[in-house]
This record gives sequence, structure tokens and C-alpha cells, in this order.
Amino acid sequence: MTFVPLGNLMSGHSKWSQIKRKKAAVDEKKGKVFSKLARTIEIAARKGADPKTNFTLREVIEKAKAANMPALNIERAIKKAGEPGAQMEAITYEAYGPAGIGLIIESLTDNRNRAVQEIKHALNENGGTLAGPGSVKWAFSKGGEGWQATTTVPASENDLNQLGSLIDSLEEIDDVQEVFTNAG
Repeated sequence: MTFVPLGNLMSGHSKWSQIKRKKAAVDEKKGKVFSKLARTIEIAARKGADPKTNFTLREVIEKAKAANMPALNIERAIKKAGEPGAQMEAITYEAYGPAGIGLIIESLTDNRNRAVQEIKHALNENGGTLAGPGSVKWAFSKGGEGWQATTTVPASENDLNQLGSLIDSLEEIDDVQEVFTNAG
């Protein structure tokens, strides 16, 4: 009678299965980052496809290269900007999170209705509400790195944990590009 170790027969417990699961998770995260960068490149390329004359495009391409986005994907996004089809639109939403913490949500979408519904759902699930235009922006100033809080709101440990899960939910939405807060 030959002895066969059971460890090799159990499904899901091999080293390859663990590697495969980790690789799938990493690839999924990379894919989301790449698709967001491709949308940003596409919008920037509509103002001019030459990075030498279009500063915004050059800046976004540098960000994409820093994230190890393949050159082929960058070229494809630039070419897609010249094609007729769905218009991408940059929209900035304002919202309140837990404890009245202000949020500025920058999105890039081809469907305004879908984007606002997904953002509203994420906010409602995590104790936030969508706010009207100008209700949160007064507490921020726009700089080179995005929105910077000029007025902060003190938050407890619990509020910060809720805010973290809210931001994670918002960043899972494909149309959301950046989320800025004024949590203190």
C-alpha cells in the first residue's frame, strides 16, 4: 500500500492556489487604476494629442508611467480621444460624510445618471449624504495636487473608521477618480 499525503489532494490549499488568488487581487487593483488613468488620458487628449503642447496630457502620462501602465494602453487611450462616441465628462460632487466631514468627489464618466446613483448609494450605505453645489467647496482650495482643506472638522476614531470605509466604497466606483476630505 502506498502512502499519498492528503495535503496535495485538498483543493484550494496548494501553493499555486494561494499565488493565483493573490495575483488575481493585484491584477484587479491594477486594472481599476489603469482604467481610471485611461479615462483621464482620454479627456486630456481631447485638448490636444501632443504631450509636448498639452501640459495636462503630459502630466497624466507621467502619472500613468509611474503606475507602470503599459505604453500600448497609453497610446490606445490617446487614440480613443479622437474617435467619435461616448463623451466623457468630468463632474465634481460635494458630500457630507460621518460627523459632518466634507467630501469632494471628482468623477469622470460617460453616463452622468449612473455615476450620481452609484455615488449616492455608496454615501447612503456608509453614513454620508450628497450635498448641493458650493456647500462643501468653501472649506477647500484648489491647488496643483487637487483640493486642499482650508477648514478642518475634528473627528473621533469611530468617525475616521466610518470615513475610511466610505472612501473605500467610493473609490471602488469606476467613475470616481479622487476623493478629498477635510477631516481633522
